Formats: sequence, C-alpha cells, structure tokens
Amino acid sequence: MKTFTEFLKGKNTLKSSMEFQIFNSLNKLKCDYFIHEHQALKTVADSKILRGIMKGGHSKNLFLRDKKKNNFLITTNEDQKIDLKNLEKKLGTSRLSFGSPDRLYEFLGVKPGSVSPFALINDHKKRVSFYIDKNLLNETILNFHPLTNNLTISLKTKDFERFLQSIKRAYNEVSFK
Repeated sequence: MKTFTEFLKGKNTLKSSMEFQIFNSLNKLKCDYFIHEHQALKTVADSKILRGIMKGGHSKNLFLRDKKKNNFLITTNEDQKIDLKNLEKKLGTSRLSFGSPDRLYEFLGVKPGSVSPFALINDHKKRVSFYIDKNLLNETILNFHPLTNNLTISLKTKDFERFLQSIKRAYNEVSFK
C-alpha cells in the first residue's frame, strides 16, 4: 500500500498513462487514497488473493447492454450473485447481456478485467447508466482499479462520491436483497 508520492518514487511510469487520469482527478480533489500494486487481476477470483492486504469493500463490475443498446455499469459487492432476469426488472429494461470488449472500450475506454466506476471518467457523452449496490456504499473504504488491472486504489466512500460529482456523474442505488 503506497501513497501517490511513494508510488512515484523510482518509477519511469509515463504520467500520460491511463491511471494518471484518475490519480490527477483524486489529487485535484485532495482525496486521501492508497495505491496497491499487484499482478494483473482479471476476475474477482483472481483478486481474492489480496484479501487481508486491502481493507474495505471489494467490487464486481459488470458492463451490460439491453435490447435497445442502452449501456449499464453495475457495481456490486464482490460476492453478490447477479440474476440478469431479476436485474432487468430492477433497471426497468429487458434482455440484458454482457457488452462486448469492443463496446466496453468504445464507451468506457477500458479492457475487460479493468472495469470499474473510475472508467466513467471516459464516458464524456454519458451513454452509460451507473448503478451501485446499496450495501457496497455502506463500506467506509472502497477498492477499485484505476483503468488498469495491475493497480487498485483504496479510498473513502465519501471521496469516491466526490470523484463522481467532479465528473458530473450521478449514481443509482440498487439493492440485491
């Protein structure tokens, strides 16, 4: 776990890398956050090797589309089981399916395995509706990839909400009980 300053020490990382878009936004907001460097994690199962090292809520992020080609980013607790038929009812839509990797990149600018709410920074036209699990918002600390899956940012939930406000993104709460 490192602060931004500690993360930069000894790095030849280009400050134009995708993750710096998130770091710069959080720094501008004066958010406190920590950066965890790790091997590339593509699934929730992969990420569970880091439990105990990273405190707080861990997420599962689904990029979905419906039959009308509307896009949705659903962020839940990592262990939440998702029934797409039930989710369709909660969202008031029908025929949800997973968005293709090309569609994901087109709308959120990330590749599979790197999906997180931070990717909404790339949705300038606001074509992706964002839904977050109400239970996840009850966590004090949240953990998300900063547009790349070899890093995870831990930040306070209130700072995550400030980040969303700064990019003019609202969220919809969804309950999976």
